[in-house]
Amino acid sequence: MKGALPKTIVVADAATLAVAAAERLLARIARDDRQVAICLTGGSTPKRLYELLATSAWRERIPWTRVQWFMGDDRFVPQDDKLSNIGMARRAFLDECAPPSNVHPIPTQLPSPDEAATVYEKELRAFAAKHRAANEPLFDLVLLGVGPDGHTASLFPGYPAASETRRWVVGVPKAHVEPFVPRVSLTQPCLAMCEEMLLLASGHDKKEILARAFAHDDLPAAHARSAKGETIWMIDEAAAPPGIDGA
Repeated sequence: MKGALPKTIVVADAATLAVAAAERLLARIARDDRQVAICLTGGSTPKRLYELLATSAWRERIPWTRVQWFMGDDRFVPQDDKLSNIGMARRAFLDECAPPSNVHPIPTQLPSPDEAATVYEKELRAFAAKHRAANEPLFDLVLLGVGPDGHTASLFPGYPAASETRRWVVGVPKAHVEPFVPRVSLTQPCLAMCEEMLLLASGHDKKEILARAFAHDDLPAAHARSAKGETIWMIDEAAAPPGIDGA
């Protein structure tokens, strides 16, 4: 995917990572007074960030009424299922802090992942038509992670969804890693429509796959990049492969 080369920021640990990511999120929100669109991701590393945003010191700094929260992907399960990404985000901070009308879950209650993808793409396009000028990025900030196989969102290596170029959202009938449930995912071109893409990773178990991603292996996470904005890998020291420095 085209776009400026990613920047790498290495911080001390997972707690520091959550604080650094929160600062970038707030800085992005503060850039202007329009409706801000944040694309969330699942996983343990973002969960720390979300829980931080719910604390009084942070939540008071966010203009909740003008921030819209979308999802980069989700498991095709009910929102109250323990596997649900939006369910995790709701429990961590959204239900307590965000107006319900500003939370945009992928509609996993529909009969199939493909139907959910179609409906969610229509919602994204409607938001863009109302709040974004022509050729203006859809999202102010996209948060992503990286899986043990190099997937990001629910775009798995070698799967058709990872190379989709036309649609914004697709159904993924089978996952490449656990949990082996169907998914719905934004595509690389849709995720790329952002002012800033922030890829988060922490822990020793991410070191090997990050080494492959930084070596430009053919992995969805390695291809994730903002089309016109900034792309940043923010990782902790435990996840940093040998020879990777960040500032």
